[in-house]
Amino acid sequence: MKKRWEKKATIPAEQLTQKAKQLGTNTFYTQLLLNREIETQDQARIFFNPALTDLHDPFNMRDMDKAVSRIHQAFVNSETVWIYGDYDVDGTTSVALMFGFLRQFIPNIHYYIPDREKEGYGLSDKAVSIAIKQKVDLIITLDCGIRSVDLVKKGQDEGVDFIICDHHEVGEELPKAVAVLDPKRPDCAYPYKSLSACGVGFKLTQAMCSFWEHPIELALDSLDLVAVSIASDLVPITGENRVLAFHGLKKLETNPTRGLKTIIEKFMSARSIDITNIVFMIGPRINAAGRIAAADTAVKLLLAEDDIDAEALSLQLNEYNTTRRSLDQDITEQALQLLKDDLSYQNKKTTVVFQPDWHKGVVGIVASRLLENYYKPTIVLTKKDDKIVGSARSIEGFDIHQALVQCQQYLSQFGGHQFAAGLTMETSQLGAFKEAFENQASHLTEDQLTKKYRYESEITLQSVTSNLYTNIKRFAPFGPDNMKPVFRSNAVFDTGSARTMGKAGEHLKLNLVQNLGQKAIGATAFGFGNLYPAIKDGSTMDVLFTIEENTFRGDPTIELMIQDIQLF
Repeated sequence: MKKRWEKKATIPAEQLTQKAKQLGTNTFYTQLLLNREIETQDQARIFFNPALTDLHDPFNMRDMDKAVSRIHQAFVNSETVWIYGDYDVDGTTSVALMFGFLRQFIPNIHYYIPDREKEGYGLSDKAVSIAIKQKVDLIITLDCGIRSVDLVKKGQDEGVDFIICDHHEVGEELPKAVAVLDPKRPDCAYPYKSLSACGVGFKLTQAMCSFWEHPIELALDSLDLVAVSIASDLVPITGENRVLAFHGLKKLETNPTRGLKTIIEKFMSARSIDITNIVFMIGPRINAAGRIAAADTAVKLLLAEDDIDAEALSLQLNEYNTTRRSLDQDITEQALQLLKDDLSYQNKKTTVVFQPDWHKGVVGIVASRLLENYYKPTIVLTKKDDKIVGSARSIEGFDIHQALVQCQQYLSQFGGHQFAAGLTMETSQLGAFKEAFENQASHLTEDQLTKKYRYESEITLQSVTSNLYTNIKRFAPFGPDNMKPVFRSNAVFDTGSARTMGKAGEHLKLNLVQNLGQKAIGATAFGFGNLYPAIKDGSTMDVLFTIEENTFRGDPTIELMIQDIQLF
């Protein structure tokens, strides 16, 4: 994979000094703020002290008044309501949030999670048919439905009303639902467009609290679920998402939902919970249910009211996650071998791999792995019944959803956003689709197909102190559009204690200095085991890193987490 280091844009020193005076901090932290488009004291206040009062009025979202009115009707008339959500983390947390809120007021309420293998993603024909047969009055969809024009019409024609809560890109036509809540609607003036689906669901519960004149705490009680969805769905942690994530993380640490508390207690050792913990520890376990078995196991955990049930369900999810990891590793290795064997692959600007026996539940993860290796728009496909299904992941600057729109003549179904999508096609369309998709990427330049590592500034290792770490921690929660600051240090070397880690020696543990006689700082470099011989022999290198706190075996210490290494 081609890669390049780039320093983030800076402003002239004189302007930086002036801006630092306005913000009341030094030039180092001022540049960090400017890199996050924080330019005024008021913006800095909101950034460093996200307040629940900074949340937007939910009624600014198009159709919110219609959604609230229809739910109130269901409450007054004791109607049968379904909460329908997708099987990933965003979908299952959304269902748990909405079901947990509405079951306090609507007795005849149920939830429905589609089977990944039998029904696929989104609103399914099977579910709508069952709802019609059971005379369901209202279905509230979460994390899906924005493109289900025909299925919504099918239900509405038979007396089933729909409220759509989604955050994906809209199609040419909106479903004729009672209400369509999606900030990405072109006609929606809601000021923040990047909510997770669970975030959209939260705004609906916030609006219901206002309409029914209930304490807002009834809605805020689910902010831990919202934080898990924000982290796991990789939405920007800016604006309103930052407020929701900030307070959701607080709830995760102090008073989490029983199911999340069980995962934290049994499978996490971190003293504090951050976005990274969710992405690597909580999210995969919730996701594993829908990937390996039935996603309603995750919803049951998130709604658990009994400690014994919560423990049993969390152990089940952990088993699913272990199976998922094994499948992920095996299929990734097979996919990499397919690409190595394809002599024409090096001349292509996209990655499309297909094997009919790959497990459908992990193709999205495998697509992400291949992207890490080759940095090209990537689609991993498998067979389901008589159709080909798969997941897509993309690179910076290439909107994969729009690429699929341009290829839709070959697809039976698709949906997603600019960086990730799902798709279905007839087997006979595979060859034509691959060619069309490659054509959509024909304009990509070598620069666009080069992975860019962006860093904030160059600093010395001696400047990496606990005080610096404490101040950088104030910029959290970190995530898309507010990534953890990456720094560069030049001409560093190991003190001679370098060692490999991992089953195959694929990782490194280092102690780095820039000059002899300086105090060394510990560093971990995942995936750089191949550089061990050169580093052990004393090679000098430039490194990119984030600053972390290591709490292993007692007292916390500051160390580096290496992002990339250039030997010379």
